Amino acid sequence: MTLEAAVARWLAHLAAERRLSPKTLEAYARDLRQFLAFAGSRAGEAITLTALGTLKPADVRAFLAARRAEGVESRSLMRQLAGCRSFLRFAEREGLASASAFASVRGPRVQRRLPRPVAPVAARALASADTRAGEEREPWIFERDAAVLALLYGCGLRISEALSLRRSEAPLPGTDQITVTGKGGKTRSMPVIPKVQDAVAAYLASCPWHLPADGPLFVGAKGGPLSPRIIQLTVERLRGALALPDSATPHALRHSFATHILGRGGDLRTIQELLGHASLSTTQIYTEVDAARLVASVRAAHPRARMAG
Repeated sequence: MTLEAAVARWLAHLAAERRLSPKTLEAYARDLRQFLAFAGSRAGEAITLTALGTLKPADVRAFLAARRAEGVESRSLMRQLAGCRSFLRFAEREGLASASAFASVRGPRVQRRLPRPVAPVAARALASADTRAGEEREPWIFERDAAVLALLYGCGLRISEALSLRRSEAPLPGTDQITVTGKGGKTRSMPVIPKVQDAVAAYLASCPWHLPADGPLFVGAKGGPLSPRIIQLTVERLRGALALPDSATPHALRHSFATHILGRGGDLRTIQELLGHASLSTTQIYTEVDAARLVASVRAAHPRARMAG
């Protein structure tokens, strides 16, 4: 089997068995191409499946060092290492090559970045059409953006999940849950609170475009599918009006959804299901966010915490 055929089989395996998203598959394929090109340049000839089995840990470390010298950050290096290791392990299971070169290579340390949620009052303001009353735009645009942001904060959706909803799936009053498709094509059901239902209803009542049942729920100013960039720009403008930090993004509303539920006594397993996380360890980062908030509150409010010495 040629190297190209093995790579194609590996990507098909990731898509079918692990249900990785097309963007993740594209990133893995690109990372592997970069590694193979580097290894070939280092060896002075094109790399084959047979040649892969002769690689040493030093070759892998040299690749990581070269990428680091090009300014690639630790998080990206970890992804590249994971992708290349995944291919070699697949090839080894198929009896095509050895993965020994990656066995002893450890990735760079990645500083765990905590999500930065926005305060409840700010989250509500972001998801309110009234916040933009002074802008010179058509009122239905305000209602549309507010409905999208209400879904992000009220249901914990990713922006791609909100914008992929069909008109027939609109969570109108009386609809207590919706089904969304997340990363890797995985579906999950989400409860919809009345505030979100009302926001979507207000948008549909004011939208001037005919929305077919099988067409997108949210449309742009000219009636076509709404671009995520429009929502991102909306939040950028609102940050200035509300004096919010740069960390206040559409995705931060999803973080806020999880953090605020946890702060009100929600359990991690429930939050994991609501967010669509495959692993509980991914969700556990929100416990660190809540703990950091509590520590900051004590330091700011406790009399002895503010005493010198």
